Amino acid sequence: MLLNSRVAIMRFGRSTSRAVRKSSSFRPEPQAADSLIQIGTRKIYDDSHDQFRSTARNFFDSNCRPFHEKWEEAGEVPRNLWKEAGETGLLGVTMPEQFGGMDADILYSSVLWQEQAYSFCTGPGFALHSEIVMPYINNYGSEEQKQEWLPRMIAGDAIGCIAMTEPGAGSDLAGMRTSAKEDGDDYIINGSKVFITNGWMSDVCIVCAKTDPNAGAKGISLFLVDTKTPGFRKGQKLKKMGMKAQDTAELFFDDMRVPKSALLGELNKGFIALMEELPQERLYIADNGMAAAETCYETTRAYVKERKAFGGPLTDMKTIRYKLACMKTDICVARTFIDHCLALHVDKQLDSQTASMAKAMASDLQNVVAGDCVQLHGGWGYMWEYDVCRAYVDGKAQPIYGGTNEIMMELVARTI
Repeated sequence: MLLNSRVAIMRFGRSTSRAVRKSSSFRPEPQAADSLIQIGTRKIYDDSHDQFRSTARNFFDSNCRPFHEKWEEAGEVPRNLWKEAGETGLLGVTMPEQFGGMDADILYSSVLWQEQAYSFCTGPGFALHSEIVMPYINNYGSEEQKQEWLPRMIAGDAIGCIAMTEPGAGSDLAGMRTSAKEDGDDYIINGSKVFITNGWMSDVCIVCAKTDPNAGAKGISLFLVDTKTPGFRKGQKLKKMGMKAQDTAELFFDDMRVPKSALLGELNKGFIALMEELPQERLYIADNGMAAAETCYETTRAYVKERKAFGGPLTDMKTIRYKLACMKTDICVARTFIDHCLALHVDKQLDSQTASMAKAMASDLQNVVAGDCVQLHGGWGYMWEYDVCRAYVDGKAQPIYGGTNEIMMELVARTI
């Protein structure tokens, strides 16, 4: 696949020297014989994917990493970053060219979320915006809805979120209480959502609501809502354990009136749409977790080779070498499965069971590796300015969102 002109012309918003941190990120390189994953040997990618990877890596190194600590303090990334990402061609790459996208395969998206994880920059909610929210609009939206929102979202002029999770329901989508009642040519929506990524900065929101309160999951519908709509209210940005630069909010709907044209897809078919799109969301979480585990390992490997104790580097100790060998083995085996899942998804063969296994396995491994890497850093691993410390707390969300890993195993168990 050839990159279109939107990506072929590389434009970066800033030219800034990379900020120095106590621990820099080390990533898999195509020609590094001793690297954890030799990208050049991964058969799912071709030269155009590698070219796109270079663009993404430069963007996160130049436009995100030097400023991420300030964004963590602010609890959000600046809005102009989204515009810069759009100008660089990093938003909505799988969307049709007629709306400004690349019409690319999901492997281009995987390159983006891998490179973001390699940079330790969890703040920008690009993946949710591009590969979760936009596909709903493209796959289920009316032509009017697509024309109104997709070009703006791809350009970075509008930020998207999806409001599924509720305070009392969690992963149980069928238990949601947000309601949408028909009133003439409109629907009136009441309820609340919580833990909504991009919620604070969002311009457009997919709202999941019950249009038939007596039908359980079969009574759920989706609505595409401008966040400036009267009755749409954003709560305060939530203070989280990790991922502090990623804005997360509660959303409230107080007699919010939307026209029937705001319905996204068919009435009472929202749950079906959710089930069809969730495998991609879970694949993203899995691949993102694998990339985070890889870069934690590479960072720690470099650290223990330089760190001296008892007259020599830590790697002189058999216990250290054994721990690294165990991590490397687990990561390489898991990466093979995740790449297989990516290939399946390109061929539209990734099912819910496989995506659930990938999400649970990779996010659990991510947390194990991050914990081991903190331990191998010793006291410095407990310091916030070290990347492995941030990675440890940032990774805690991965087994929770997108459906908890306990729910993932329940879904797998149902197929046995």
